[in-house]
Amino acid sequence: MASNGENGRHQEVGHKSLLQSDALYQYILETSVYPREPEAMKELREITAKHPWNLMTTSADEGQFLNMLLKLINAKNTMEIGVFTGYSLLATAMALPDDGKILAMDINRDNYEIGLPVIEKAGLAHKIDFREGPALPVLDQMIEDGKYHGSYDFIFVDADKDNYLNYHKRLIDLVKIGGVIGYDNTLWNGSVVAPPDAPLRKYVRYYRDFVLELNKALAADSRIEICQLPVGDGITLCRRIT
Repeated sequence: MASNGENGRHQEVGHKSLLQSDALYQYILETSVYPREPEAMKELREITAKHPWNLMTTSADEGQFLNMLLKLINAKNTMEIGVFTGYSLLATAMALPDDGKILAMDINRDNYEIGLPVIEKAGLAHKIDFREGPALPVLDQMIEDGKYHGSYDFIFVDADKDNYLNYHKRLIDLVKIGGVIGYDNTLWNGSVVAPPDAPLRKYVRYYRDFVLELNKALAADSRIEICQLPVGDGITLCRRIT
């Protein structure tokens, strides 16, 4: 169960809510998220809580959102860039039909293997093709091959923010017309509206300009429709239209 720490800040694992009230976020979790959270996802969330980088995980409310979104668009062939311990990957796998597929890429297999036993126990590992290493070379090869153009129903990106635009240049070719790309952390701890002299953590300040650049580029991209939501740390959904 979550508890409030110093200054009343929320201590929930993966907590990135932009809500003004931590009590309101806790209400959402306890009323609508935790009671409906599958046991496997709860188990993985609790395992991830012990990881020193647990803030990198997808929050429980965002996991619930992704799971429903994938069902609404009847996704079957998906991709995930940035896996960590696999909470969002598990949410995706649970939403796909039994013959659904996820190409999952991350530079750290060790983190993925923390969650893999939970995924295996849930009977979902057969849906996942995990590739360790940078995603850009894989995407470039897929585009060069030619047979993956417009083949993905949904793509979720929660990885290195300084490469988000590089990912977008490639993913727009791989997602089908009518398909969706989801970019995570597009409100970046709320820093997108922070003044230049605001006291920000070093990593937040470093990546902020990349996030701002991405948001501006997505808003101007006529190939997509966009919707930016204050779920988790901000997620921007891009529906390819041309």
